[in-house]
Amino acid sequence: MKTLTGSKLLGTTLLLVVAPVVAHTQRPRPLITGISHMCVYASDLAASDNFYAHILGATKATDTQNAAGTFYYFSPTQFVEVLPLPADQTLSRMACVAYTTPDAGALRTYLAAHNAAHVSRLQSSADGSHWFNTEDPEGNVVQFFQPSRAHPVVMTTHPISTRIIHVGYVVHNRAAEDHFYRDLLGFRPYWFGAMKPGTIDWISQQVPDGHDWLEYMMVGEGSTTPLDHINERQLGVMNHFSLGVANMEQAVTTLYKEDRLAPRHDGPQMGRDGKWQANLYDPDGTRVELMEFQPVMKPCCSDFTASSPTR
Repeated sequence: MKTLTGSKLLGTTLLLVVAPVVAHTQRPRPLITGISHMCVYASDLAASDNFYAHILGATKATDTQNAAGTFYYFSPTQFVEVLPLPADQTLSRMACVAYTTPDAGALRTYLAAHNAAHVSRLQSSADGSHWFNTEDPEGNVVQFFQPSRAHPVVMTTHPISTRIIHVGYVVHNRAAEDHFYRDLLGFRPYWFGAMKPGTIDWISQQVPDGHDWLEYMMVGEGSTTPLDHINERQLGVMNHFSLGVANMEQAVTTLYKEDRLAPRHDGPQMGRDGKWQANLYDPDGTRVELMEFQPVMKPCCSDFTASSPTR
């Protein structure tokens, strides 16, 4: 019978010990497939209910994460969470942004292993959904949400859109955000643009395993928005979410005909990315951007580097 020499035996032992460690450190990141929801604060819950349920036509449902809040669904897997405005809340009305994953537990383990900031415990609700929170380098609360399969949401309304296609929020430090979203989470470049040559105002990054995207709303040096211009109204414009529509004329006509235009609105207009867009603002100033899925003209500044959503 052939036996191992001392050096071969040591090498085999080391291989057995090291292999599980290497396998653990190289474990792939669980999927991040799209946008789940945005959480916003409201100073007048009744006014916000009229905006999200009537004007936007979302299906109202119980908030399974916070008894004080309300979910407004645009599809069975995408919604806005409206929360009462805390007494000590400062200018921003954005409470969180959330991305969808099929395995929140595994993604939490992945982020904790990579020393992500303020990773919360994994939480579960009675309907079978799971989620946890972390923070990006700008201090934004970022949630990863695994929706329930056992208790799917039943849509009882016909929203103006059935797809949240992107979220956007203020970014001061692009390099720090890129390290979190691109290096750690795997977000992919999609498009960038600006109001003036020589500046960058918007940097879009698609989720790694889908077509929804995050839009950096750049402020400070290198953008056209000075830091001293960031007030409550401007934050409402920049911290926003976007609903995809197939035909802007049809969507806006529906809002006009059904007397569903928000008191504050603007557009339609052609965006710098070559897509038709129109804006509605909730009672606290959070912008909801209606946007056509596909560009109809060449975008400024950058070509699209990934496929756009189609519906």
